[in-house]
Parts: sequence; C-alpha cells; structure tokens
Amino acid sequence: MGHYEEFVKFRQEMNKKILEQGTLEIKRFFGLDEQTYRAGALDEKTKELMGLVASMVLRCDDCISYHLIQALDKGATQEEIFETFSIGLVVGGSIVIPHLRRAVAFLEELKAR
Repeated sequence: MGHYEEFVKFRQEMNKKILEQGTLEIKRFFGLDEQTYRAGALDEKTKELMGLVASMVLRCDDCISYHLIQALDKGATQEEIFETFSIGLVVGGSIVIPHLRRAVAFLEELKAR
C-alpha cells in the first residue's frame, strides 16, 4: 500500500471516530474547516494552494499531503504547485526543505496514479 492509500484510509477512519465521539466544538471546527475551503471570493483551487503554503510553513506533512490531493482534484497544475512550493519555502525558510522533499515525493506518487 502506497502513502496515498495509507494516508486516505487513516484520515477517513480517524475522522469518523473523531466526529462520532467528538464534542460540539470539535464538530464545529471540522465544519468550519470544510466551509472555509468552499468557493467564495476565491476559488477552491486557490484556497487549497493557500492551505498548502500554510501547511508547509507550519511543517505539517499530513496537511501538505491533504492539500496536495485537494489542489490536484481542483485542477492545480504542476507549475502552480511548484510556485506554491516556492512561496512556502520563502516564507518558511530552509527548515521547510525536508517537508518540500516529502511533498515532491508524494506529488510524484499522486501524478503516477
């Protein structure tokens, strides 16, 4: 099983448990997160690319993987993703490089699918 399958399976299983057992605040936060990435003044693809930058700067590999999947699903091109990586690297600095490496490896896996 590849990283993609493991990531999606684990995320779905844990989100289900969290939402079944979670408090009202947890459920509201999950709902707010979902609503935030819907199209508004900004389209969904742009929002996912923004989420990707934030995830890189915060150094969250799970978030990076999630936003890569979503950005591709929303039609982001390789060029758009690499420009997004550039912004994340400039804002986050050299500490982002290991996360950038894993992001590129995951992107290659996604493109091969």
